[in-house]
Amino acid sequence: MRLPPLKALPVFEAAARLNSFSAAAEELSITQSAVSHQIKQLETYLGERLFWRSGRKVTLTDEGRQYLDAIGSALLQIERASEQLLGHEESRLRLSVFSSFAVRWLAPRLPDLQRLHPQIDLALEMSSENPVLSDRVADCFITIHRDSRAYSYDLLYEERLFPVCSQDYWQRIRRELGRDAEPGRRDEQPIAPAEMARFPLLSTHSIYDRQGGDWEAWYQEADIKLPASSRLLHSSHMLLSLEAARFHQGIALTNDYMLSTRKDSADFVRLPAHSVVTGDKFYFAWKTSRRRERGIQTLRRWLVDEAIRGGLRSGSAGLRHPEL
Repeated sequence: MRLPPLKALPVFEAAARLNSFSAAAEELSITQSAVSHQIKQLETYLGERLFWRSGRKVTLTDEGRQYLDAIGSALLQIERASEQLLGHEESRLRLSVFSSFAVRWLAPRLPDLQRLHPQIDLALEMSSENPVLSDRVADCFITIHRDSRAYSYDLLYEERLFPVCSQDYWQRIRRELGRDAEPGRRDEQPIAPAEMARFPLLSTHSIYDRQGGDWEAWYQEADIKLPASSRLLHSSHMLLSLEAARFHQGIALTNDYMLSTRKDSADFVRLPAHSVVTGDKFYFAWKTSRRRERGIQTLRRWLVDEAIRGGLRSGSAGLRHPEL
């Protein structure tokens, strides 16, 4: 077995992570000249330059980034395998997750995770865009892409959008559409798309990356065009559209995980109308080479179980149709 200078590997990882030889020296409690010596020894062995030096700052070369991806994962596996044999049960994990998914679905469930699996120390790395799958970013991910062969994936949710409004606004819709009914009777008559256009439509730009794209897709699902007379109120994020709906500003399109708590069930009404599938699928992703790590597998099983229990996997989460 041909191995590189093993003492140099933690030094390389620290210098790459901190972008500084002096900071790596301080973290490892060695001298800066010792860091330089170990890096030079490793570069000589590999026959490749790993860093570009610019004064006190260093940056990885392309070869250095490629090497870090492999070495960083291997060092983490060695650390965690050693902890398990030493009897250290705590698993420190970084989970990269979309901010909306983290705030509306994951965060309310974290107390249950802590109660069931107190050995897991979970840190959330929230992102507004799909993250790059790399150990440098996080240990595991919730992502909508499956473009890395180095990772394994479990489906959590296939996104669909459906219209909602506040309880008070639903009463206004009923009055304007002439849908007064006997108390306690369930109104199963769907609202036609043309009727929906009579009210302000709260649109989220980020879903389809264009203004009104979400409502255009919803109307297209019914094989009609978004009426030119529609009053669209634009927001950059679904959280903003939902807050506008909460305060009776109109009808918003949202998905199951945004309305997964009891409070939302009390604040919002899901209108009796069709839904549209966006095509986005949410996966829990972890590096296949780390499949034996207990912490990752425990978190994986818990997330999948919660998705099934909460109806995300079956597409049955969200709000019921209103009762009149």
